[in-house]
Amino acid sequence: MLKQIRIAIFSTVVATVLLGLLYPLAVTVLAQVLFPNQANGSLIYKEGKAVGSRLIGQPFDDPKFFWSRPSATGPVPYNGAASSGSNQGPTNPALLKAVQDRIDALHKADPDNKEPVPVDLVTASGSGLDPHISPASAQYQLKRVARVRNISEQTIADLIEKHTQGRFLGMIGEPAVNVLELNLALEAIK
Repeated sequence: MLKQIRIAIFSTVVATVLLGLLYPLAVTVLAQVLFPNQANGSLIYKEGKAVGSRLIGQPFDDPKFFWSRPSATGPVPYNGAASSGSNQGPTNPALLKAVQDRIDALHKADPDNKEPVPVDLVTASGSGLDPHISPASAQYQLKRVARVRNISEQTIADLIEKHTQGRFLGMIGEPAVNVLELNLALEAIK
């Protein structure tokens, strides 16, 4: 029996060292060597200071910026530590009210815009952290941003085009615009 206890303890120590120390260390070193930007959160820097990540959405509600897709994380929106959706179905009155409130906020910020509001501007993603909007959502906001910033619509359209990411390998996913990167580009053309 003592022999079996020694084997069990030895196996536990070996497994702990291999799987709890060496394997995570090897994966961390490989990630830092092969993919340093991604391994460190795909951070975006402005003047040497981290202002966000390419992978996690941020709230924007000032009319001079492009607005992000809504977040349903808790207890606060865009909480990277609590990635989640709302779990509200399409007939849930709370979801319908939230969508209507978002539509009203968009109309209040740009009362002359009579275009249909793109769905991704009024519904949260499954993670609640989506950093992208569709090109249609960016186009929907173009006139408001151009007017508030007193910049030509063509300049804004060019920025949207420049910051639109195509489909992965030309066929996977949908084109998307990273909101933080687009807003930082706007700030650069003051």
